[in-house]
Amino acid sequence: MEKKHELVFATRNTHKIEEARAIVGDRFAILGLDEIGFDLELPENGNTLHENALEKLRTFVEATGRNAISDDSGLEIECLNGRPGVHTAHYSGSRNANLNMLRVLSEMSQCTVRTARFVTVLACNFQGKEFIFEGDVQGVITQEIRGSEGFGYDPIFIPEGYNQTFAELSAQVKNTLSHRAIAFRKLAEWLVSVD
Repeated sequence: MEKKHELVFATRNTHKIEEARAIVGDRFAILGLDEIGFDLELPENGNTLHENALEKLRTFVEATGRNAISDDSGLEIECLNGRPGVHTAHYSGSRNANLNMLRVLSEMSQCTVRTARFVTVLACNFQGKEFIFEGDVQGVITQEIRGSEGFGYDPIFIPEGYNQTFAELSAQVKNTLSHRAIAFRKLAEWLVSVD
């Protein structure tokens, strides 16, 4: 049986790891940080999603020398001038998804235009070379939290062309259209060319 290539996804977020595995498929083994026993915190000091994704990736690769991927994602809301953006993961001052969503909904209480987009920047270091893959999805922000699937801001984001939030859609549907799914599909297409 052909040996799989391994890519370490520089995250401890099990939802992201499962999503990546579902999209990349069987040819590559996607491992999380906990699975390989990597317990150092990876920095996110950048001013952009690109800078954060690359900083995490380079820190991990420098420490381990392993093939790896790292992402940073952000929710950009038009009436909030692009916020939370690079601060998406800890917009409320913590990484609590509920508190983050409540802050967004509170700040948007007077907004009539509710358009937004999710963006993912996926950085990959494979055999010493760096690659960047991006994905984004347009949509609108709801008035309230809806649904129990997904994670992060999924319960307040309705993707374009749908009337349900990411948290109301099945993982199978979300994995066909989310920002992360688009970036990972680009990665998966590129990986097909890797020997």
